[in-house]
Amino acid sequence: MNKLYVKIFLIVVIGVNIVFLILFIYFFCGNIDLSLNQKRKCNKIGLSYMTMNNEFYKILNEEIFARAEAEGDMLILRDPALDAERQLKQINAMLDEKIDILVVTPVSWKTLSPALERAKKENVKIIVVDSDVYDKNMIDCTIKSDNYDAGVQIAKYVLKDNKKRRFVLMTHNEAKSGIDRIQGFKDTVKGHKNIDIVAELECEGQLEIADPEMQKFIKSGKDFDAVFCLNDLASVGVVAALEANDILDNVEIYGVDASPDSKALIKENIMKASSAQFPSKIGKSTANAIYDILQDSQVKEQILIPVELISSNNIEKYGVDRWQ
Repeated sequence: MNKLYVKIFLIVVIGVNIVFLILFIYFFCGNIDLSLNQKRKCNKIGLSYMTMNNEFYKILNEEIFARAEAEGDMLILRDPALDAERQLKQINAMLDEKIDILVVTPVSWKTLSPALERAKKENVKIIVVDSDVYDKNMIDCTIKSDNYDAGVQIAKYVLKDNKKRRFVLMTHNEAKSGIDRIQGFKDTVKGHKNIDIVAELECEGQLEIADPEMQKFIKSGKDFDAVFCLNDLASVGVVAALEANDILDNVEIYGVDASPDSKALIKENIMKASSAQFPSKIGKSTANAIYDILQDSQVKEQILIPVELISSNNIEKYGVDRWQ
């Protein structure tokens, strides 16, 4: 009888050891990537901003990154570098990777439709940030600054002193955000005899394009004494062009963003004013919208973040060493 108990005991011990051996082989010798299994279960968030050479998008993205990291989700970030065709390819590649939600700032607001149509067919949710797309019916949520009002605020500031000015407008006609800012300015100054718009120069909102375009215009010999730029990267390019031609003191410069560089220029009385955007607020709103959508909660179709005018009158309130 004792021998029978011993045999049973040995069989149990051997059986337990066999189970442990199988588990050991499965988990440690079977090429099973537990981290990969974890990634397959998380949400994949695709991100495509207009360009990553603008600090605005980096700050915006930091808010989304922090939230996604806390949630244990995966971000797939691509930089189209202001190339609309490249952006289309990159978004299609992210769709191939089976993203759950797409966050995009369109390089060209009218040419993104094929990628968006594919995303909708594949049940990928879409959030547009900082600008608009042409086919709004495909978008779950748009989050942006009040771009039209940014132009309005600059125009109202200009009109306060009733001074005669000849304006050059630095534009970006592929981006709806840039179109809206310029249109807000033009609509507000329309009919005011003291404001004359003498030229509109396409610069894509880039310093390295705004500088030579402004230099070319200066060499044309046309008279002007004020410049409104759709963003402050363009403003800095305009400052460089004016300085290179020794006319910086003769021209008023206005912009949109209130980036640290432009606020420093305002403090030094080189720029007159800028309509301030708040990239952290946009980023936080976008992060909240992402997780509301992923959790099937209701989101607004459009979220507008108010802008604020910064000039020498209130620059100290905002400081110059960081974005507001």
